[in-house]
Amino acid sequence: MGVDQADCPETHRGDEEGDGGITQTPVMTRPKSALGVVYCDSSPMAPVAQENDRRDESELEKQQTTMSQTTCEETYPEGGLRAWLVVLGAWFALMSSMGLMNTIGVFQAYALSHQLKGQNEGTVGWIFSIYTFLAFFCGVYIGPVFDKYGPRRLVVAGCITTVVGVICTSFCKELWQFALSFGVLCGFGTSLLFTPCIAAVGHWFRRRRGFATGIAATAGGTGGIIFPLMLTALFDKIGYGWATRALALVCLVGGVVGILLVRSRLPPAEDAKAHPDFRIFQQAPFALTAAGIFLLEFSMFIPLAYISTYAEHVGFDARFAFHLLPIMNAGSVVGRGLPGYYADVVGPFNVCIFSVLLSLVACLCVWLPLGHTTAGIVVFSLLFGFGSGTSICMAPVCVGRLCKTQQYGRYYAATYTVVSFACLIGIPIGGNIVRASGGDYRNLIIFTGAMYVGSAAALMGAKVTQLGGRKWLAAY
Repeated sequence: MGVDQADCPETHRGDEEGDGGITQTPVMTRPKSALGVVYCDSSPMAPVAQENDRRDESELEKQQTTMSQTTCEETYPEGGLRAWLVVLGAWFALMSSMGLMNTIGVFQAYALSHQLKGQNEGTVGWIFSIYTFLAFFCGVYIGPVFDKYGPRRLVVAGCITTVVGVICTSFCKELWQFALSFGVLCGFGTSLLFTPCIAAVGHWFRRRRGFATGIAATAGGTGGIIFPLMLTALFDKIGYGWATRALALVCLVGGVVGILLVRSRLPPAEDAKAHPDFRIFQQAPFALTAAGIFLLEFSMFIPLAYISTYAEHVGFDARFAFHLLPIMNAGSVVGRGLPGYYADVVGPFNVCIFSVLLSLVACLCVWLPLGHTTAGIVVFSLLFGFGSGTSICMAPVCVGRLCKTQQYGRYYAATYTVVSFACLIGIPIGGNIVRASGGDYRNLIIFTGAMYVGSAAALMGAKVTQLGGRKWLAAY
């Protein structure tokens, strides 16, 4: 009697083509009997045979469950309406969080010349270093919670906290009030929005993850264009308080859209824990990657925080100085969106290393010698915006390249726990360097460039450690 194909294990491979295609690894289907009939046996061995059948059935069910979970993790829509709606929701939520982060230079420059006039840059810088520190440090708990419960509760909490923080900032007059309102509340709210939105996009894409993450991350640059221009225009018309409350309304709208659209796809990780696992730093490629991201984030926030005060120092008027941030963030929009496509071709590590080197060139070859000229400061703002936008977008993708998707939240959290301390100390150190230099910014620029050199070396070391020395030019 011939054997039907149903008796044999089969493998099915999903379509990898097209926007709505499935990226999938081969999956073994459960074998079936040729006729699908259970025969009754009256022989003395029948109970034993039936018991063996039941045991085999149980083992097959366990195998099927395990393979189903593996398939769920390794199968990605790579597009389609639901996937792109998640990207859209993440875009709006990230505009409310990362857009606010890209506006810290305006708040710092305005506070130094108004509410906190007389304070030095290093002291005022602690407000915004607390903000950036909490924005990343809180991921130590938020990432694992995302792995276990999904994004909905986190995005709701992030929207509420961010809006309340911005409203409270509109009433601030003292240093401690700014530190609590903007530093603590807005920093915590930014983390609650940023972490789950980036991680949720990764649930829907793998082959095109760099591109999808880049699209979502353009929201930070877009917010960094809109928010400074809006605040600069409204400060003179309706005053600081109402201008900041108008910003809170924009953040509320973006957060609500994120609440409605951001969804996770994978089931909760069975071994997910609501605390970080620092044992992953024993993996050399991951430890070097975290070090590289630490140094690039340390460097990145110095120009973002001090570009406006630098411009005023070298003689530009306040309005032009405030407009440098939108120019920088215009470059960041392109830097966040376009390289994401190429990252899917040449690899996120290669793109991230390129962006770090571009930021290095912008600092030492443009800002340092030509920053006092209008053309020089504008070109620097565009180049640095492009490089920093690419690096901040690609850094989470590099982390995701080193782990399974369902463990991404934990790896991300561990990375940005370390990175958060770079954000905490970077801005105050920058201010103290300026003060120690008698108000001159040259030493600060050189220091920033040196940090970028270290970042590029660490990221290249991570790639070589992961792939081997002979593949240092490979796409990865």
